[in-house]
Amino acid sequence: MLLRRYGANVQSVEPNFEARALNEIAFRRDQQHSFAAADFDAEWQRVGDVTESGEAQGSSHNDVEQGLLDDLAARIKAHVAALEPGEALLIENDPGIDWPKSRQLQKNVIVDGENRLHFIVSIDPPVRLGRYRRGGA
Repeated sequence: MLLRRYGANVQSVEPNFEARALNEIAFRRDQQHSFAAADFDAEWQRVGDVTESGEAQGSSHNDVEQGLLDDLAARIKAHVAALEPGEALLIENDPGIDWPKSRQLQKNVIVDGENRLHFIVSIDPPVRLGRYRRGGA
């Protein structure tokens, strides 16, 4: 289960990464689980963490960025699938403070005697996921 804080609640979410969106790295509430933040803090204990980032490069900005986002979403889903019963991952990045964003560097390269653009896309800051276990589990 992947969770995110929304004010006084902690709700389950799923990755919704889209290169053409203003906020490329987003999470959509899936309406599966919801906890009051105070109850979550009282019942769950942090037992570890996971940090995910990445970098990709190529000649088509949109393809490079979407490929990086797809890879990031797949790695996050793999971490969720590897959780033991009674465990969850909580997104610990705060919107407006350290929210992950794709960053781009553009270079001119010469290919077959012609100038071409080459894009390097990375995720900065990384996605921080806290691994939590329900207190009685």
